Amino acid sequence: MLTRREEREQAFILLFEKSFNEEMSVSELYETALENEIIVESDFAKNLAVKVNENLEVIDAAIEKNSAKWKMNRISKVALAVMRLAICEILFYDDIPVGVSINEAVELCKKYASKDDYSFVNGVLSTIAKEEK
Repeated sequence: MLTRREEREQAFILLFEKSFNEEMSVSELYETALENEIIVESDFAKNLAVKVNENLEVIDAAIEKNSAKWKMNRISKVALAVMRLAICEILFYDDIPVGVSINEAVELCKKYASKDDYSFVNGVLSTIAKEEK
């Protein structure tokens, strides 16, 4: 059984992969990742990645509004996938504390991105969290 952190990491992997395979659906990417044993079965991971993709316009608008004048194409694909995941949780999952979503995003950044990315991600997410209160 996966921890919630591991499930988030799998959702992140799906979203990161989606940034390179825009023509494939998240569900197709999920099935391919399962078949290739890149991830293990997780309804939460799949549903979270699908929910991000379904609400991409709203999520990306929040990123653009709060990213200190950074253009979306200047943000690394890793940081973008991590922020999309956390913003989806902040906006659409009332049962997940905002602080948990931000902390998990920072931890994913520390694992997969550069040092500059996790402080940037933390700043953007903190600003969005304050707006949502």
